[in-house]
Amino acid sequence: QFVPERGITLAYDVAGTGGPPMIFVHGWCCDRSSLAPQASHFAAGHTVVTLDLRGHGESGVPEPGPGVYDVTVLADDVLAVARAAGVSTPVLAGHSLGALAGLACAARPGAIRGLVMIDPAPITNERVKAFFRDSAGLVRADEDGSWRADFGTTMFLPTDTACRDRIMAGFRRVTPPVAAAVMQAMGEFDGAAALRRATVPVLSIGAAHPVNSAADLRQACPAITIGQTVGAGHFNQLEVPDQVNAMIEKFLAVTGLSGPR
Repeated sequence: QFVPERGITLAYDVAGTGGPPMIFVHGWCCDRSSLAPQASHFAAGHTVVTLDLRGHGESGVPEPGPGVYDVTVLADDVLAVARAAGVSTPVLAGHSLGALAGLACAARPGAIRGLVMIDPAPITNERVKAFFRDSAGLVRADEDGSWRADFGTTMFLPTDTACRDRIMAGFRRVTPPVAAAVMQAMGEFDGAAALRRATVPVLSIGAAHPVNSAADLRQACPAITIGQTVGAGHFNQLEVPDQVNAMIEKFLAVTGLSGPR
């Protein structure tokens, strides 16, 4: 399905029934298929929405410009899709970039009812945020995809085999100007401030080498729940989906979000 939003179309799918509704948001240079194991698992008992962010997958590709790919704009798109799908105040689960978009939603009172961050992009790690900002020019010039390929290799453990080839191919499908604009936006987004403003339950599930330290996340949000998967790199939702799904289920149960509201 598609929803027109501010001159572009946003592609999304809806599956399942039940509450609370859930919306899944993918990471940088990926698409809605990268959270398929979670969407299919939770559709057994929830209304589940997956979407392609602007510039990704089957969604429209607006020309990069000031603010066009800001994290807060991506959050606007996520909430527009939720409205179009008839989903009210969903639990949002986002991977990497999607976790930042989720944080921007969580900082808006009444927008969502819970946030799951799956190996989130840098929130409190200023060194990595600076690297993202400094690398935007290299990504913009990455016509052959070689920079993104080299960068992508840092996201996997040697034992990660379930999704490596598919993810690496997907990196090249996003145009260099869009990939650069989104990387710049991740580096500029004040995730720590958004996390401090969040008033909904938050779970962060790190991978083997999380970019944000648990201590820093707790300093910004003392009530946050921290988890970490075993035996998987950045794409832990694809490599070890059973671990990720179990943590999300437990989080929903202990926070009172597992039933209709």
